[in-house]
Amino acid sequence: MAFRAVHAEWGTVFAHLPDLGCGQAWEAVWKVRPAAPVSCAECGHSMYAKTSGRGLRFFAHAPHAPDCEIARQGESEAHHLLKLELASAARQAGAHAELEVRAPDGSWRADVLAADPAGTWRMALEAQLSPITAAEITGRTERMDAHGVTCCWFSDRPRPPWLGAVPSVRLVAAEGGIAVAEGLVKFTGAAWEPVPRVPLAEFLRWVFTCRIGPHPPQVRLRYPQRQLAQIWTAPQYIAAEEVYLWQEEERQRKDVEARARFLEKAARRRAEIHRKNAASRRAALERAASAEAYARRTELGPAGRALQEKLMRRPGVEEAIRYLAREHQVPVTVGMSTAELRWGGGTPLIGPDGIPAAVLSPVSRLVRGEAFRLLAGMLLLFETAAEQRRFDRNTRRRKVPVGGWRMEHLPAAPTAPAGTASAAVVPAPRKPRPGRPRPTGSRCSARSRS
Repeated sequence: MAFRAVHAEWGTVFAHLPDLGCGQAWEAVWKVRPAAPVSCAECGHSMYAKTSGRGLRFFAHAPHAPDCEIARQGESEAHHLLKLELASAARQAGAHAELEVRAPDGSWRADVLAADPAGTWRMALEAQLSPITAAEITGRTERMDAHGVTCCWFSDRPRPPWLGAVPSVRLVAAEGGIAVAEGLVKFTGAAWEPVPRVPLAEFLRWVFTCRIGPHPPQVRLRYPQRQLAQIWTAPQYIAAEEVYLWQEEERQRKDVEARARFLEKAARRRAEIHRKNAASRRAALERAASAEAYARRTELGPAGRALQEKLMRRPGVEEAIRYLAREHQVPVTVGMSTAELRWGGGTPLIGPDGIPAAVLSPVSRLVRGEAFRLLAGMLLLFETAAEQRRFDRNTRRRKVPVGGWRMEHLPAAPTAPAGTASAAVVPAPRKPRPGRPRPTGSRCSARSRS
């Protein structure tokens, strides 16, 4: 099925034109005897005029035609009708339109070749109804571009998968003809939106007069169907997109600068807090060292030695001293100023230089004021992991240092294997909680005495 042929006397004739393009009627070549001297423009084989059941006029090869590309095409009637629509719309838009134009070297064939009557531009209008991949349609477009022929692809299928891979639009039937339904968009300030249906002739008029052109969008399409890699739009909308992108870049730059200023301010604030905390903890440590030195000076002689032996018998003290020597290489002794509230109810462990190195088993409810400032920068030791977790949980309900507590617990004592004889283990007396007097008797005994 072809629309163009060569007449021996009239030259090139077109089946879709009322006068065949040469001032002759269709009846001059259709059903005439003898047959009109019409041949194929591609292979030179004889052709004859035919009319389809829907009244479509075309030229067909006579029997025994050679291997001709036009004969091989096997295009559907719908495809030919769409080509006729494209050619008619191109003429309405003021262009010269010719069907089935072949490249000089045979590398491509245009369904409809629209051209400026002055010859300044050429555009191929391609009707694509059969399935084709995006790679194939891109290759065909590039071959035409190599010859200075721009291209636009048209389809009336619901969702052609290649739409947007090349300059293309989707067509739909409309009142009075066909219209562009997808591929023509406008920029509305923050996104691309589809333009309402535009008649095909009007669309081509805009294309031929450069009022619109293909454009790869940089901003997301506000599209119900899909995102397109290429769209048709007007230059003012492209400029509006560029302005929007510049404004977005400026906004992001300002956001980055504002965030950088915020982070810098926060860093300065954190540094100031750390500086003040370090100074506060250093002063608290100096006061604690002075208090310990004063306690050691006042507790001299047998009374001092008796107090130190009593403090050494506190639960976990000897284990803590061995632990610090083994794990931290710090030799310590038990502090003499345990009565000070600054230790939070714990037992101070003093280094050889008189500086407190750690506090054993502080009580969470007593860690406040001076005790909080001192213990916030010290190592806190606990007899068991459970005691450490309990201290951490209880202090979190009130106040925690900026960097958290430095806490460690003593390793659990090894248990004797099952079945081996061992000496009876006498449990250590429970350490009284500071600030709460221990009752001298049970309630039952009190009632019995009364």
